[in-house]
Amino acid sequence: MAKEVGNLNSEMLRLRQLQTAEALRPKPSRTPDSSNQGPSFAEVLQDRISAPDVKFSAHAVSWLIDRNITLSKNEIDRIRTGIGKAAEKGSQESLVLLEDKAFLVSVKNRTVITAMTGSQVKNNVFTNIDSAVIV
Repeated sequence: MAKEVGNLNSEMLRLRQLQTAEALRPKPSRTPDSSNQGPSFAEVLQDRISAPDVKFSAHAVSWLIDRNITLSKNEIDRIRTGIGKAAEKGSQESLVLLEDKAFLVSVKNRTVITAMTGSQVKNNVFTNIDSAVIV
């Protein structure tokens, strides 16, 4: 179990580093005389691989590690579902509740902004949200 926690934390840090590196990487320029009008297959594939549909901000990753919050693939899928439901309703900033965990998310950016669990959730006031989703 401890090894899985370490692997998950390492994976979340690697994901954040990939997101940051991709954002900083210069995009290849296209020559105007190129006969190919759209992006190449390799470019589309790389964009899909490096752009997961649920992102974690550096702040959220820090809180996950500091608060020893681990997420299974199933839990991440449930967060993704919650973000999708909030998006369908036109939400911008949402609180996604998952069992004893709470996540503040930017729905538009599909990004988890912060994460908390257990005692941090109780007796807390959540501001600047326009929706709450329980998944």
